[in-house]
Amino acid sequence: MADSGLRDKIPPNNLEAEKATLGAILMNSDALLTVSRILSPEDFYKNGNKKIYQAMLNLNQRGSSNVDILTVIQELKTIGELEAAGGAAYVSSLTSEVPTTANVEYYAQIVKDNSVRRSLIQTSNEIIAGAFDDTVPTGAMLEDAERKIFDITEKQHTTDYRSVSSMVDPAFSMIVERKSKGLDCTGIPTGYPDLDSKTNGFQNSEFIVIGARPSKGKTALALSMAANMASKHKKRVGFFSLETDGMALMQRLLAGEAKVNSRHIQSGLLSNLEFSKLGAAADLFFDKDKFPMFICDTPNMRLIDLRTEARKLRAKEKVEIIFIDYIGLITSDSKEQLPRHEQVAEISRSLKQLARELKIPIVVLAQVRREVKDDKPSLSDLRESGSIEQDADVVLFLHDAKKKDDKEDQDVSAGKEVDIIIAKNRNGPIGETQLLFLPSYTRFEPMTKERE
Repeated sequence: MADSGLRDKIPPNNLEAEKATLGAILMNSDALLTVSRILSPEDFYKNGNKKIYQAMLNLNQRGSSNVDILTVIQELKTIGELEAAGGAAYVSSLTSEVPTTANVEYYAQIVKDNSVRRSLIQTSNEIIAGAFDDTVPTGAMLEDAERKIFDITEKQHTTDYRSVSSMVDPAFSMIVERKSKGLDCTGIPTGYPDLDSKTNGFQNSEFIVIGARPSKGKTALALSMAANMASKHKKRVGFFSLETDGMALMQRLLAGEAKVNSRHIQSGLLSNLEFSKLGAAADLFFDKDKFPMFICDTPNMRLIDLRTEARKLRAKEKVEIIFIDYIGLITSDSKEQLPRHEQVAEISRSLKQLARELKIPIVVLAQVRREVKDDKPSLSDLRESGSIEQDADVVLFLHDAKKKDDKEDQDVSAGKEVDIIIAKNRNGPIGETQLLFLPSYTRFEPMTKERE
């Protein structure tokens, strides 16, 4: 329990800073523009100061350019809050509390810092009370505590606008850097040049969906992308596998990296050359700096737990992208027995919000309706919920490439072409590209000119 002595302490506040902030606005109404992007009325500790600041905001919202002693007193009279705000004499005295109006942003930040500390104390007390309530599941309590802490963190973030003239220099510098380095991919490269040229890589805060019918290679593509990002580009990758055991994924990674037939690994019938290749691949995976990838293989994971683990990976391991295989196996947090499509809609929205919160791309695998056979899948074919289509920034579909001379019994041991359909790309073009799927290695490779 919290120290009982804390109950007798006065919550953090700085009345002098509150008065100086309000006084600066009364002396120079332009200061309200600076203060309003930092403070809300609830950030003031003294109730009367809250009411005075709210009156100032009322005047500003009505388009009044004059926020001074007289107009604020009149506004407080109009809304019936003058006495509660301390009276006309108190409002008039505020201007004498201002050393200089030039420091108004500094005064406002002091007020904000104390407000954040009070919020942290209140939230801590709520968390303590929740911990003693054994009717609340532990997982839900941890999720609620985590959310409240993040809410406090967000309170410190202030919004601001920038002129185009101030933005052009850093924007042009970025263009110059790309030109000098020959960068053709501004996001995280997938390792497939033609796909990256169309998407510019996977961008921060994007919610990306990879869809296909069952057993069409979704996991193999996601794992190939993750391996490319970790080994070739040294990106720190998180991979949630809700369907496949972590050891099975590890064997796939070894087979793909070593170019050894995965069936030989499963059976143990390995040649000396294959065994040597696997040893070299294992050496790569042993070094976390050479292959910075992290796997979580909890089956049928709850959304609440997935978000917690994702935040932990971002905070502790600094992951730069997260893959989730797949959305249909995530259990909803809803206590009500909602229809599955509503549960998936909740999960989809939550994952999109998580991508924005963590400021990294989140790539989610999804099933396409089985009715889609030889026809190319479209956005409406995503199973269980149309909200996946709506929430996604990028949607990629896998589809077997068919040619006129193709036969059903064609030998694909050397690889088969797969169409990657970019069905949605919020910040770029849609279209198609082809990759080569190597079933023996459960790995995707770029199409070579010879193959094309």
